[in-house]
Amino acid sequence: MTLNKWRRATEWFMMALALVFLFAYSWEVLARTHIVLCETVINIIWMAFIVDYVVSILLAKDKKAWFKENLLMLVSIALPIFRPLRLLRLVAVLNVLNRTGGMAVRGRITLYTCCSVTLLMYIGALAELDVERGVPGASITDFGEAIWWSFVTVTTVGYGDLSPVTWQGRSIAIGLMITGVALIGIVTATLASWIVDRVRDETDKRADEAESETEQLRHNVRELTDTVNQLRDDIARLRRP
Repeated sequence: MTLNKWRRATEWFMMALALVFLFAYSWEVLARTHIVLCETVINIIWMAFIVDYVVSILLAKDKKAWFKENLLMLVSIALPIFRPLRLLRLVAVLNVLNRTGGMAVRGRITLYTCCSVTLLMYIGALAELDVERGVPGASITDFGEAIWWSFVTVTTVGYGDLSPVTWQGRSIAIGLMITGVALIGIVTATLASWIVDRVRDETDKRADEAESETEQLRHNVRELTDTVNQLRDDIARLRRP
């Protein structure tokens, strides 16, 4: 068994578990019923994530490199206080977009980024409401306010009308801010790449047109030269006695 084979064998199963995790966590935070059942499901899936992490690092050829590349995964399964971070496993679902046929790389990146940010905003809103609701002095007390706060935080607007009061909530806010900065960077880079490609395409098009016009002029000059030579020959024959 290799790491790639393990990933292929468990990919869809882990995606399904991540979706069940999201549903259970959403139900627990929003509906606030069947808490024991939701917690049981969440803990079982959390253990499955731990098993997947352990097996993956054991199968990795370069364990040190794999460990460095998956530090967030380690944090999400090692620190119970960061339980909402385990929902980041849902981003793996978006890997299916990379297999989309007929779509340019820039299109896949844009779609992947938009879907990832939308998912992270929803997760951030759930996590923020989970840690802020019921705390004295908290301004984020329902899901509508949490979604609004998550949106303005990710977009780095930050009106200040809603703000976390717990250190867990502020930690989530920092994560969303970093996500927002990364989003702006990706959007800017994608837009710049698109503009550069358009300019290059236009330049290439004009160069092709200029080359075509030059070739046409050369053809016309050759025809004109042949015509002139023919006229000279005709005139020369007429001058002969």
